[in-house]
This record gives sequence, structure tokens and C-alpha cells, in this order.
Amino acid sequence: MIFALRLSEMQDVMQDVMGINVFSVDELVVYPAQGVGRVESVENQEIGGVKADFYIVRILSNNVTLMVPVKNAVNVGLRPVCSHGKGESIFDFLEDRSDFTGYSGQNWNRRYREYSEKLKSGDLTDVAYVLKELLLIGKDKELSFGERRLLEQAMGLITMELAYALDTDQKKIRNKVEEMFADVMKPKEEK
Repeated sequence: MIFALRLSEMQDVMQDVMGINVFSVDELVVYPAQGVGRVESVENQEIGGVKADFYIVRILSNNVTLMVPVKNAVNVGLRPVCSHGKGESIFDFLEDRSDFTGYSGQNWNRRYREYSEKLKSGDLTDVAYVLKELLLIGKDKELSFGERRLLEQAMGLITMELAYALDTDQKKIRNKVEEMFADVMKPKEEK
């Protein structure tokens, strides 16, 4: 009998059944809504009288340190940086505008909540969806302050992960995304 497991399912089995750490020290990982980080160590800590193993992850964009319980790492969305192929497919996804239905006058607050949830999901395609939607909506209407923040957050998450996945500079990734959406992005006013 052949078993086909997704990566997340294999990680669950390895953690739960075998007690194996899925991520190793110095490995690059992605934490939802925070971005790419490096596993600095795996430490045993006692919190509230309970001992547990934790990944100590330093987020590269802002130097924040996170303690992620090893047994709960997959459940909170900690995952490896995407593969080169997945990174390339994200560019294809961003370029394809066929799924964009246009700004429908939907309440900005409802959109903000929906997009915030997608950014927290940890799924790179969801993050790309938010980026694409906000860039395209911005063509037809002024984005709210909250939407502009989400747009910058999505851009940062996408560009950083793709830079590591494709072994290139984050600025080059950002330039490529901006070139894809040059027809809808408002030119920056010169100072």
C-alpha cells in the first residue's frame, strides 16, 4: 500500500508519533504574518510548570524573536520557505488577473478583515491574493489607511520569501512585482 502525504501531514506525523523536530537550527522558516525567520535554537523551557521544547525563531525583517512550541509548530503555521518552483508559480498567479472581479463597493472594513485573515493563514498564495487584490483595487479607488498597511505587509511578506526561495535580492523581487502592476500603480510623486 502506498501512502501519499502532504508536507504538512508528514510534519504532523513526525512531530506527534516520532517526536522528531521538523525544523533544524539555522533553517529558514516562515511564520504567518511575520515572514521569514531563522531557527536559532531548540530549547527546553518550563512555562507555567509545564516543560516543553520550543523553536527559537528570529524574524529576519525586524529582528523579533519568537518562541514556537515544537509540538504546535505546524498548527500555528510555521513552515519552510517555499520551493523555487512554488516561487515561480506565485509570479504566474500574480500575473493572472482573470480571477479579479473588480471593486464591487464592498465595505472596506469587511475586506480588511478578510485580507487580514488571509495574511495570518501562512499560505503564500493567500498572501499573493491579498497583494494582487489591493493593487488592482487601488487602480479604481483610494485605499484606506488600513488597506495601504495590508498592501505593504503583503508586499513585504511576498518579496522576502520569494527572495530567499529564488536566491535573489528582495528589491529585485519588489521591482518585478511593481513592473507587473505598473499599469495600475500610481506613480510616486517626486519631492
